[in-house]
Amino acid sequence: MSAQLDGPYGPLIPMPELTPDALRAAVARIAPSRVPDLTRHLFEATTNAQQIQSLAPLRTFVHYWAVFVAIERHPERAARFRELEDAAQAAESREAARQLMAEIRQILAEAEAEAEAGL
Repeated sequence: MSAQLDGPYGPLIPMPELTPDALRAAVARIAPSRVPDLTRHLFEATTNAQQIQSLAPLRTFVHYWAVFVAIERHPERAARFRELEDAAQAAESREAARQLMAEIRQILAEAEAEAEAGL
């Protein structure tokens, strides 16, 4: 895991290396209830990779869980993300849903950049 932290209000944990073991350890610390999902997803990705003889399913697995960790390691970001998801599902107009989705996309883009940078 990277050792960089953002001060006293920074992330709960450093961004882990982008390996299945490091991501599993990170998920176990910040969202233990999701470890079975991660394990199931890794099994499916490994099986699919073997069947199609491609690393693409494993890359998708790493990307998904790296973004998940990047979001969840920041409690305020994670809470806002869930709030936006709930609000988007309940939105009463297309315009309201679009605005909510724009903020969701922004959070996802920030998390993807953070995951790719290995912060």
